[in-house]
Amino acid sequence: MLSRCRGSRILGVVALIALTGLAGCVGGGQPPSRTRAAAKPRPATQARPQAMPDGAAFRQCVGRLNAAQVRFETLPNQQRGGGCAIIDAVKLLDFGTPTANLGAMTCDLASHFAAWTRYAVRPAARLYLGSEVVRVETFGTYACRDVRGSGGTIAGKLSEHGRANAIDISAFVLADGRRISILSNWRDDGPTAQFLQAIHASACKRFRTVLSPDYNSAHRDHLHFDMGGKGRYCR
Repeated sequence: MLSRCRGSRILGVVALIALTGLAGCVGGGQPPSRTRAAAKPRPATQARPQAMPDGAAFRQCVGRLNAAQVRFETLPNQQRGGGCAIIDAVKLLDFGTPTANLGAMTCDLASHFAAWTRYAVRPAARLYLGSEVVRVETFGTYACRDVRGSGGTIAGKLSEHGRANAIDISAFVLADGRRISILSNWRDDGPTAQFLQAIHASACKRFRTVLSPDYNSAHRDHLHFDMGGKGRYCR
């Protein structure tokens, strides 16, 4: 009788072990009491702004000139030495107002200058002076030189002219024969002053740097516009 009980117990233990082992095989061998922790979602990453690919900015600028029906020719990139270079430049041929001494200009500068002449200079002349601007006179664009201060050039500080990224405007010729020059008329009052103040204010909204006779004596005879630097400076 005792041996039968022991035998029954042994069989019961074996059966229990077998059932436990079978249960452990359910779910790919993972014990039913264990559950995998839910994977934590990765935080969304913000896409980094990508730099504009080489040449894309120039192509967009050329597109703006074409859309504005500006005639121009593109110029080959040139390294001129001494830090001077002509890169992504054009030569303006026709944008509605004849302009003297236009040489190589970065496309960005050319685009802003053509728009300034068309949408600021010409309307202001009609409004304040009662005449059309038939010619804009400049001292040129590209020049491999340092910045000019009141006491002369500042050695080691390359001018934006050395990058074909600046233009100096000296005078405006009207259809009625008048010539409005920065040197002779900047301190005038009346309609002439209103005209010059209006085009100066417009330039400050279009170009990154605008320098007038109010800046220093080196600019007593012209308005300097350039597209250099990161911020805006208007004087």
